[in-house]
Amino acid sequence: MPPGKVLQPVLKMKVDELFLRWLSEASTQAILRDCLRSVRAPAGALVGGGDTGRPGPSAAAPKPHAPQKPTVPALPLGAASSGVRHPRSKSLFLLARPQVQTKKEDPLPPATSQRIPTFYFSRGCPKDAVDVDAVISRVEATFSQFPHERATIDDMGQVAKACGCPLYWKGPLFYSAGGECTGHVSVHRFIAMWRKVLQSCHDDAARFTRLLVSPGSEHLVQEDFVPFVQLAFSWLHVCDSPVQLNVCCVPTSTASSGACGRRLPTCASPQPSPLPLHPGRREHTPGPGLPEGRSGVPLSVIQRIFYTVNRSWSGRITCTELRKSSFLQNVALLEEEADINQLTEFFSYEHFYVIYCKFWELDTDHDLFIDSKDLARHNDHAISTKMIDRIFSGAVTRGKRVQKEGKLSYADFVWFLISEEDKKTPTSIEYWFRCMDLDGDGTLSMYELEFFYEEQSRRLDSMAIEALPFEDCLCQMLDLVRPQSEGKITLQDLKKCKQANVFFDTFFNIEKYLDHEQKEQMSLLRMSVPGRVGLSSAGLMPSRPCPQG
Repeated sequence: MPPGKVLQPVLKMKVDELFLRWLSEASTQAILRDCLRSVRAPAGALVGGGDTGRPGPSAAAPKPHAPQKPTVPALPLGAASSGVRHPRSKSLFLLARPQVQTKKEDPLPPATSQRIPTFYFSRGCPKDAVDVDAVISRVEATFSQFPHERATIDDMGQVAKACGCPLYWKGPLFYSAGGECTGHVSVHRFIAMWRKVLQSCHDDAARFTRLLVSPGSEHLVQEDFVPFVQLAFSWLHVCDSPVQLNVCCVPTSTASSGACGRRLPTCASPQPSPLPLHPGRREHTPGPGLPEGRSGVPLSVIQRIFYTVNRSWSGRITCTELRKSSFLQNVALLEEEADINQLTEFFSYEHFYVIYCKFWELDTDHDLFIDSKDLARHNDHAISTKMIDRIFSGAVTRGKRVQKEGKLSYADFVWFLISEEDKKTPTSIEYWFRCMDLDGDGTLSMYELEFFYEEQSRRLDSMAIEALPFEDCLCQMLDLVRPQSEGKITLQDLKKCKQANVFFDTFFNIEKYLDHEQKEQMSLLRMSVPGRVGLSSAGLMPSRPCPQG
C-alpha cells in the first residue's frame, strides 16, 4: 500500500482481523518476548550490540538450551517474504508493525452555509413594529381622563383611538383586558395586555386575531366574533345587556367545534345603557307575521364573515386568511361610512333583512329549521330536486344535523342564498362545485353533468319548451368553460371561466337558465345580419365536434 494512503473502512477491518490472528500464534508471542527482553537489557549486553560491532564488556554467552537459529514466525496472509533477514531485525520490524496501522482521517472543516433570512412571519413582519412606549404614553394619558383611571365600555372608543385602532375595535379591546368581569378596565391591566399584543403581533391582522382568539388557540371560530359583533353594531341594543347574547344562536352545524357554544360572562351592572346607534342604521318595520329579526343579525354577520374570509372551508379563520381578506378594511370603514348598507360585503342591514325574510317565508312552522320540501319552494321551485338532495347530503354543510334530521339551519341557509344569488364569487363556485361533484374526485365528469341535466330537460318538456339534446348542451358548456383536460371540468377551470353562473344555472336552476337563454336570443337579434344568423357567435351552437356517447 503506498505510504500516506488511508485504508478504507472495510479493508481496515480485514487487516486488523489478520493482525490479531497473527498476534495470537505461539511463535509470534515467543519472538515478542525475546524482543521485549532485548529492549529491557542494558546497553551493550547483547553480542554485537550497536552499529560498531564491538562486543560489550559484560557480554553474556548464549545459554546452552537456546536454539542456534530462532524459528521464523508465520506471517499474516498476504505478507511477502523476500530473502532471509536477521532474526533481531525481523522481530523488531514485527514489533513495530502495530504502531503503523492506518492514518486517521483529519476532521473535515465545517461546511460554510449561507444564512437565509426569515421570510415568513405568521404574526406580521417585525420591521413594521410601532413605538411601544409612545403608544403606552398615549393610553396612559387617555385613562387619566376617566374616574379612578378606569374605562367602561362606553369609554373604550377613546382608548381604541389612543391605541391607533379603528373605533369598532373597542369591544375586543374591552373583553381581552378582562372588562366583562367587573364592567370596567383599569389602566395597569389594560397596558399590560396591550404591551404584550404590540410586542408579539406586528400588524393589524395579528393583533385583531390575538384580541379575539380563545386562550390556547391560534384560529378564530364563530364564537370568537360574538363580542365584536355585539358591541360594533346598533341592532344589539335590543338585548338586556350588550354581553348577554347567547352564542347558542350559532347552530351546531356551523360551529367548528361541534358544541352549541359558550355564553359570555355577564357584566356586573344589571342593565347597562344601550350602545349608541350606528348613524347609518335605518329602522325596518317587520312585515305581517314576521317577528323582530334583529337578534339574527349577529349570526348573519358572522356567517358572511366566514363565507368570505374562511377560504379553506375549515370553520376556523387563520391570521393569514384574515390578512388576505378585506374584512379589517371594512371594519375601519364602519366609522367613516354614513350609510351602513353601503358596506355590502359584510355589514349591510338590508341584506340581512332580505335573507331573514326569505328564510321566514320558507320556514312554515317557524321552528328556525327548514327541510328539503321547504327549500324546494325557493324562488318558485326554480332549483332542481337533485340539487336540493345534494345540499341536504352534507356536501356543503358542517355538522350531522342535516344528514340525520334532514334540517337546514338559518346559518346554512345564509350560505345557500348568498351562493345562489351570485355564482361568480370563489366561494359560490366552490359551493356548487361540491354539490355537482357526486363522487368527490375533484372533477365534473360527463356522467355527472348528464345526471343533473336530465331533470332540467324533463322540466323544460313539461313547460312545452324544446330542450337541447345533452350532446349539444355539452358542446356549449365545453366551449364556455374550455377545460384544460378533455372530458372533465375541474374547479380551476370554472374559476377561470367568466361565466360560471351560466354553467351552473344550465344544470339545476331552470328560471335563471331561461333568463340566460332569453338574453342570448336578444343579443343574437342585435348581432344578426339579414339573411344570416350567427348562431355560433351567440354561443347557441357548438364550435367544436360533439363528443360521441
